[in-house]
Amino acid sequence: MIMVTGASGRFSSAVLAELCARGIPAVGGSRTPSVGQRHVDFSVPDGLDFNGVDTLLLVSAGAQEDDRHIALHRAAVEGAARDGVSHLVYTSLTGAGDHLSMALPHRVTERIIMTSGMTWTILRNGVYSEILGALLSWEKKGTGETLRIVSPLGDGAVAVVARQDLAHAATSVLSDPGRHEGMVYELVGSPAVPVADVAGHLGCEVRDVSLGEYRQRLLAMDGMPAFRQSLMLSIASVIRHGFLAGTGDDLPRVLDGDPMDPLAVAAEAMVARAPVS
Repeated sequence: MIMVTGASGRFSSAVLAELCARGIPAVGGSRTPSVGQRHVDFSVPDGLDFNGVDTLLLVSAGAQEDDRHIALHRAAVEGAARDGVSHLVYTSLTGAGDHLSMALPHRVTERIIMTSGMTWTILRNGVYSEILGALLSWEKKGTGETLRIVSPLGDGAVAVVARQDLAHAATSVLSDPGRHEGMVYELVGSPAVPVADVAGHLGCEVRDVSLGEYRQRLLAMDGMPAFRQSLMLSIASVIRHGFLAGTGDDLPRVLDGDPMDPLAVAAEAMVARAPVS
C-alpha cells in the first residue's frame, strides 16, 4: 500500500487524485484526516502508524524553525522504518536552493533517509510557479486604475515548475518505486522565468524594489512569523542574484512527457492575486 502524508495540502491532494485516476490504491495521512485517511502527526512519534504501508511519500513539513523541522522529519522516518515501510520517497528542495535559509532541514532529512535502512528516492522539487506570485505584489500605477507588479527579484530568473507537474512526477515514482530506487531527481522547470516575462505575458509593467524595501513590506504584514519573513527575504535574494535559474532535464524524464509551461502557470497565479476592483 502507498501512503501520502500531508494529505490535506494541495500538493498531496493532487498526488492522491492522480494515484486514484491511475487505479493505484493509496491512503492519505494527515493531522486532520478526512474519511478514509489515517491520523498522522509527526509531533507525536509514538502515535505514528505506518503499518501495512509499503511505499511512503513523505511530504516535507511546512517551513518552521530548523530544529523542529528536522525533529518532525526524523520522527517520521524512524516511524516508517520501525513499522516496516520498504521504500520512502521524500519531497526535498532543489540543490540550487542550498543558499536558501530553509535548505538545511532538507539536506539533514536526506541524510537521515539515506541511512535509515529503507530504499529511497529523493525528489528535489523546484520553486512552484504558483508560489512565485507570493514574492510579488500588485499596486496601482499613479492615480489611475492601471496595475503594475512590485518585485524584489531584479533581473533574476527562476526555474519555476508547476505544482501539478511535481505531483505527476511523484505519482510516477510511487507507481514504480523500484525503478527509481536510490535516485535523487532535480525537478526544476525550463526555461527559467524572470519577472519581466511574467509582466510581458500579462501586458503590465514592473516596479523593482530593493531588498531593504521588501523587508519593510514583510515587517508590515500582520501575523507573519519572524522566521517566515527571513525565509521570504532569503528566497527573494537568492533569485535576485541568479542562484535559482539553473534548469535541467530530470522533470520531463520522470514525467515521460512535456511539463506545463511554467510562465503561463506563474502568470495565471499572478492574475489570481490581483486585487478585485
